Amino acid sequence: MDTIASLFSFITTPVSWVIVQFHSLYGAIFGPDTGWAWGLSIVSLVILIRICLIPLFVKQIKATRAMQTLQPEMKKIQERYKSDKQRQSEEMMKLYKESGTNPLSSCLPILAQSPFFFALYHVLSGIASNDTIGVIDKPLLESAQKAHIFGAPLAAKFMDSEEKVAALHASLTDVRVVTAIMIVLMSFSQFYTQRQLMTKNVDTTVKTPFMQQQKMLMYVFPIMFAVFGINFPVGVLVYWLTTNVWTMGQQMFVIRRNPTPGSKAQAAFLERLQKQLTHTKKVRGRGNTNVIKAIVAKGRDRNEFERKFINGLSKEGLVAQADGSVAPSESAVATESEDGTPAAGAPKRQQPKRQSKSQRQSAAAHGKAEGDTETPSDAKTSLEKTPDEPEDAAPKGKAAGGKTGSGNARSQAKSGQRKGQQRPKHPSKK
Repeated sequence: MDTIASLFSFITTPVSWVIVQFHSLYGAIFGPDTGWAWGLSIVSLVILIRICLIPLFVKQIKATRAMQTLQPEMKKIQERYKSDKQRQSEEMMKLYKESGTNPLSSCLPILAQSPFFFALYHVLSGIASNDTIGVIDKPLLESAQKAHIFGAPLAAKFMDSEEKVAALHASLTDVRVVTAIMIVLMSFSQFYTQRQLMTKNVDTTVKTPFMQQQKMLMYVFPIMFAVFGINFPVGVLVYWLTTNVWTMGQQMFVIRRNPTPGSKAQAAFLERLQKQLTHTKKVRGRGNTNVIKAIVAKGRDRNEFERKFINGLSKEGLVAQADGSVAPSESAVATESEDGTPAAGAPKRQQPKRQSKSQRQSAAAHGKAEGDTETPSDAKTSLEKTPDEPEDAAPKGKAAGGKTGSGNARSQAKSGQRKGQQRPKHPSKK
């Protein structure tokens, strides 16, 4: 490890200078020889480095999104060459080259941090061996050797001998307890970071080398930290535990605000967004606007979670617009089901039910009874005439223009009755 650290000695002076500047600030508050002053200086160094790496992290996110856009093509390659793994790998690499993506882009932040990590290790090793390094002179070296974090010296290691720990004015038990707890926390934070990436922010419908890489890192990195952690000084453990916590929080923020399409995190995000839109009836935030705009632009290529989101808005009387906003729906539109077809709850055109013969006869008799204004005592046959009625008068039921048959007769004919004017029954038979 000393050989590796010496390779990054070119950055040792800048790292030691940053630590000294933070130490002068915290030393004025907590005291120059305290573990709080030196420990917080290391934590501040981590935060400063991670802030400087934010552009690289954004580039990593973009590269990851580019990998996700290739997943449909990857799925086709897997189905086409599922029996030939070598050809499948060759086609995958060809696809990466044509699209300009790299499945190893997720390792960029770790690789970028490695020079600072080994430079800090070199500085702390110099403190443990009583050697000045960088801008840390003799007074600062003595101050750093007196600093203890929960009873463990800043430069002590888990595997140090009792005599070496005693020279740093500490007990071996305190050093091993503190270092063991920090190693466990460091390994757990790394494992949890990779696990939430695999379980929440990955589209499991397509298996890619990227997923296999992340799954491998989920188990390899915690083991590496546990193995190498016993040889790390306490100050390096503070550094690496801090950067793991930063990575975990940064990733949780990204998963919550910008999840991978098709992942469980996207389902949870769209569910929260739907509740917000149902309550406020408007989109808040530029990020939410871009998400809705992207979902609308996909059309029939939406995944199941995006279709559920559109259907949920439709049930609440809202429609997603192409500009990323939502508006009240003006008409009933068939909702989109999970497979792109109209859902079972969507409004459908209703066909009239066919009536039976008895129902038609009953309806015709009811209509005739309502339309008949004559009483049995006043009924007359078609051969009878009244004294007051002229012979050339038009018979009942003759309409204007010479057309016979009333509207009631037409309704009877349509209801299944025999067409034409019916012969009236004798009053005695009614």
